[in-house]
Amino acid sequence: MIKKGSLHFNKEEQRRRKTEALLKNAAMCFNQKGFSGTSLKDVSRNLEITDAALYYYVKNKEELVNLCYIRALDLGEIALNRAMDEGTNCLEKLQLYIRYQIEEVCGEDGPVAILSEIPSLKPEHQKYILDRSTKHTKKVTKLLTDGIKEGTIYCSNPIISSDAILGALNWTPKWFKPESGITSTQIADSFIETFTGGLQPRTPPI
Repeated sequence: MIKKGSLHFNKEEQRRRKTEALLKNAAMCFNQKGFSGTSLKDVSRNLEITDAALYYYVKNKEELVNLCYIRALDLGEIALNRAMDEGTNCLEKLQLYIRYQIEEVCGEDGPVAILSEIPSLKPEHQKYILDRSTKHTKKVTKLLTDGIKEGTIYCSNPIISSDAILGALNWTPKWFKPESGITSTQIADSFIETFTGGLQPRTPPI
């Protein structure tokens, strides 16, 4: 016997999974070919669905790009919030954020779209994406600033260091290939070593 409401739930869950698959596939296409070089037909062909089925989920390519960018921001926010909740100090929170962000980009939730063609969006979509991206950057910069005050991070310019870390994280989907054999754990370990090793407080010479 099917419980009341279960059929509706199953349909909603099925739609969510199909939308997730669509956005992952589209992100891969946009990362490889860019906005202008990717057509909706490319996306539907990779998903092995009809053009009509694709239009059931999005009206046009601009809407698809916007949804991909929103998804990328959502996953980044989840990674940062998780790190902030679990870390015991600012340096550890930063290291966890790098790890969780790489896991999102290179793990089961990947690929994630690179926010490289925001000007191709409608003005209202541009503003939303830029506002959220700016807020995220400010949170990471504040994490560095708080770490300096706390004494767990050494950094002469938190803004530059934040931009460098985010730039590396955000560009990872451009070069990462699952078939390369490199795991998200290996990438995260390397990134943490590279980007936080120099941020650890210096020990005064004896």
